[in-house]
Amino acid sequence: MSGGLITLRTARKPKTAPTVLRPAKSKLLTVLLGLMLVYSLVPLAWLLINATKSQDSLLSSFGLWFAADFSLVDNVVQTLTYDDGIFLRWLANTLLYVVAGAGGATILAVLGGYALAKFDFVGKPAVFAVVIGAVAVPGTALAVPTFLMFSEIGLTNTPWAVIIPTLISPFGLYLMWIYAADSIPRDLMEAARIDGANELRLFIQVCLPLLKPGIVTVALFNMVAVWNNYFLPLIMLRNEDLYPLTLGLTAWNRQASTIGGEAIFHLVITGSLLTIIPLIVVFLLLQRYWQSGLSMGSSKE
Repeated sequence: MSGGLITLRTARKPKTAPTVLRPAKSKLLTVLLGLMLVYSLVPLAWLLINATKSQDSLLSSFGLWFAADFSLVDNVVQTLTYDDGIFLRWLANTLLYVVAGAGGATILAVLGGYALAKFDFVGKPAVFAVVIGAVAVPGTALAVPTFLMFSEIGLTNTPWAVIIPTLISPFGLYLMWIYAADSIPRDLMEAARIDGANELRLFIQVCLPLLKPGIVTVALFNMVAVWNNYFLPLIMLRNEDLYPLTLGLTAWNRQASTIGGEAIFHLVITGSLLTIIPLIVVFLLLQRYWQSGLSMGSSKE
């Protein structure tokens, strides 16, 4: 009490520690994420906007705004029908390489990762070292030796020259190895064995459902890698009928620099837009498996 006045002091509310549901806020981090978002979306916006322009409008208008003529439908039709519909052939080739290559790589990664995570055998540390070493080797470093080997056995300029090398995914194998080790409790496996389940039934009915988020993740990584694969088909394939979309669109883009070639940059841009649509759709359809995987991989033995 001072001068007949009573000063009341209220206790300060204690600060709560950041949690998963209430994370700490950072203005710097928000700004950085905003810049990364803009950096990621501007190329997509440019691609979408310019896919609506004709060849003349593409070269005479501002790149980040629409032209007077809206030619998206015409561009799509021309892209699908140009040169006797070769774009659809390239799309079918890409789907073949993805289904056979990425699908096979995912199956091998799941089987190998499960075996390495749940079974002990002689030489397991050496296998781990080989897998880690293979992850560190870039794919481009193996492209030329792979070409020489396939050339000796006569498989170049065939679909097998693209499919077989993509069946091996060291990163996918390592990812499934780590995921299977954390997401499948050994107690659950032992309980299934006590109930009379053999190893095949144990894997299919008990372990495989628990591995689903990891399988989806590996499958998406392999799919994107094969879908965007450029250098391996470039050195392996000579026949345009075997090209994937990446090589086909590059051939269209080079067409303007050849003698007597027709500039079709508007079809290259429209084809690029059509190329990324399947990837976006697959990511949106499978994202729920990623969300469920955030909790499934947290079990401890």
